[in-house]
Amino acid sequence: MNIKMIVTDLDGTLLRNDKTVSGRTISTLQKCRLKGIKVTYATARSDSVKELFPADVLDGCVSTNGAAAYAGEVQVYNRLIPSETAGPFLSAANEAGIKIAAQLNGKHYANFDISEIWDWLQSELTNFKFYERDSEKIYSQIENQETIELLKRKLPDDLYMVVARDNLAMIMHKEAVKSKAVAALADYWGINKSEIAAFGDDLNDIDLLRYCGISVAMGNALDEVKSDAGHICDSNENDGVAIWLEENILKTGRVLK
Repeated sequence: MNIKMIVTDLDGTLLRNDKTVSGRTISTLQKCRLKGIKVTYATARSDSVKELFPADVLDGCVSTNGAAAYAGEVQVYNRLIPSETAGPFLSAANEAGIKIAAQLNGKHYANFDISEIWDWLQSELTNFKFYERDSEKIYSQIENQETIELLKRKLPDDLYMVVARDNLAMIMHKEAVKSKAVAALADYWGINKSEIAAFGDDLNDIDLLRYCGISVAMGNALDEVKSDAGHICDSNENDGVAIWLEENILKTGRVLK
């Protein structure tokens, strides 16, 4: 396999269930970098990654589900929800009684106390009737199917929504998807999509797996994700990413140029 770039999801993929990364996984990624392979992650998270994953193992990253991509410190992709779209949508959701929040530059703005659901996050209580900020991501913890239908009815044409398996609804700019952000990184480095190996487990990883030349679903991935992948590795709890890379990349003994 002529792989020049590795891109991996975090939660349920590279991270174990306790949100740690094993020493074996870090060592394997470092060995891949020594072979000239770019190592990146693509996650729905934003600044919270800094506390979970060592930055010195990375060449780049995709954050907020594809709203931004960085090659080192250089931003190569940016797709925010403009304030004129975010404001009315958030106001309408608020009036419908939906608990909803928006994220920008590591700050969270919500019409409820986010720490009630995610105890590690702090938010600014916000009256969305007067919200005038761009947003990287809008999100809501889904309580029932009715909430999903309400959000869909109010969703502007230039946004999309995906509901992850933990019932978190993420609303994004239509061009804020992992595949487009990874494509921007690959173009920056002069890498063809056929030379990218991608790993994922959830619905928001499907577009990424479809885009990359080598697609690997985790053993713990949703069935829909597995059906779109060319390969299936072991679970996130059992170092699935590291094992696949060891068996398919590191054992070849070839240094990529």
